[in-house]
Amino acid sequence: MPSIDVVIELSAEQCLAHYAGGAQHVYARSRDGRRVVFPAQALRRIVGRDGVHGLYRLTFTADGKFESLVALRAR
Repeated sequence: MPSIDVVIELSAEQCLAHYAGGAQHVYARSRDGRRVVFPAQALRRIVGRDGVHGLYRLTFTADGKFESLVALRAR
């Protein structure tokens, strides 16, 4: 399964917009500089009191569909 490491820096307020349905997708930057888009619902499992901050591994299927998001180094 392919994966890419992304840096996510979202405040608690920005995460609330995702919960409220204001955003369907999250835009992040990979460690190698690529822009990455994934479903906003993926944040629900990783959001904390201060939002989402850190390095995460995004995995996807061979045909490019989102599969999972796991913390590698969260703050």
